[in-house]
Amino acid sequence: MPDLPTPQDDTETALFSECWDAVLSYADLCTSGSLTAHQLATEAFTLGMREVRAAASTHVRGAGRRTARLPVIPALLTAVRTTAAAWEADGEGHRLDPDLRLWLNSEAAARFSGPPLRRPVALRGLRDMQEADAALLWLAEVEALPLPTVARRLGLEPAGVADELDQVRTLFRDRCHRAHLDSPMDAQCRSYARLLDAVTRSPTAQTPGDLSRHLATCVQCAEAAACLRLHGGGLPAALAGGVIGWGGLAYLERRRRATEVRLGAGRPGTADPGDQEEGAGRHRALRGGLLAAAVLLSALALGVSMMPFGGSGDDTAVAQDERQPVADPGVSRTTPRPTATGSSSAPPAAPRTEGAPGRRKPDPEPQGTTSATHPAGEPSASATTRSARCRVAYELDSQWPDGFQATVTVTTDRALSGWQVSWSFRDGQQVGQMWDATVHQNGSRVTATAADYNRTVAAHGTLSFGFLGTWTDANRTPHAFALNGAPCTLG
Repeated sequence: MPDLPTPQDDTETALFSECWDAVLSYADLCTSGSLTAHQLATEAFTLGMREVRAAASTHVRGAGRRTARLPVIPALLTAVRTTAAAWEADGEGHRLDPDLRLWLNSEAAARFSGPPLRRPVALRGLRDMQEADAALLWLAEVEALPLPTVARRLGLEPAGVADELDQVRTLFRDRCHRAHLDSPMDAQCRSYARLLDAVTRSPTAQTPGDLSRHLATCVQCAEAAACLRLHGGGLPAALAGGVIGWGGLAYLERRRRATEVRLGAGRPGTADPGDQEEGAGRHRALRGGLLAAAVLLSALALGVSMMPFGGSGDDTAVAQDERQPVADPGVSRTTPRPTATGSSSAPPAAPRTEGAPGRRKPDPEPQGTTSATHPAGEPSASATTRSARCRVAYELDSQWPDGFQATVTVTTDRALSGWQVSWSFRDGQQVGQMWDATVHQNGSRVTATAADYNRTVAAHGTLSFGFLGTWTDANRTPHAFALNGAPCTLG
């Protein structure tokens, strides 16, 4: 295993401290153990820094001529994916996550190294921007850093960084629109290109039914829609999925949680008024103090971001890898931007936590539910007379024709070493993809079972998971929620 490269100057020293934890976080998603993750991260970091240095040297020799190159962090994350593919090709694939191995041998992975015009629109759009603009977009949207921190890293004026970010978002949209039009498309996709551009420009525009059905079946156009729609909070997912590929949503969640830890989010008395003022204009505020001692805190941030639920006052949890590319029509158009979670001091109805898609494993039959529920899923009389020891918050994050995304957050009075959350739908809804839990559905009754990494929940702590579902005539809030067979209150 190679050693990490030695920084060549003070600039690279700072760069190493900023990038290493990002590389290690993604490498951990790609492997099955911490030792293997460190080996993959070290090898990928060495490869990536060699390519970054070579690109910088080429840029200097070109006397400032713009070249198609990614910012440093996405370039290093690309090196992780490239290194993982090399392991698979060299017979070392058993060291990788099984679902990543499937993806590496699929057409989805081949797009990232195939003909340039068939590569994801987000990747082409980001490469087509000036590196400084692309770095601003990536740090703010994907790494989820507060804008004052981004301004300090990039040497920008803090007072004007928000306006500059808005301009960069618009520039990215224009680049992606051009890339989409340049892509090889069939006649149907070509016929929708102008309508897609118009619909995604306005936050109030309604998507026509025929276009909505087309986006549900065409991955290429759904990717473009996610990049062109700057409102609605889907830009980070579009960027991560289009540049990283496999595990994009999980990486987003980990970076958000790492940022919360590094900035002291959720700890009483640590909020920085400046950050609060800046965060008021964002989708959800990231509270915290100033970033200090980056080398030491990067290890802390990564470690806490990988802790199971209920492991600390920050209640930060591992967000395992998604199992579909972000460009999947059901995901890329609807996934909201990851947002901050509360601490253990939060009130009983805790804020929802949006997790990244988790491992899809065969789910056992629900256990311990027959004593608390009737066959139809309604709580029995004996169950409802007992005092509920859990509370459920059900959030409908977004909804579109025939589909929706929701988040379930459960607060438990008792410590848990494993959990199953069950509920009943009222209108025949069906759960599709679920993250941070595995799903089993029998008729209207749904059971979500803990993943390996979030089985443990502290007393008075919270557990959370999300899912995509389908609906037809109505989509009312489900009922008869239960935790390990015991009924929960909804509210």
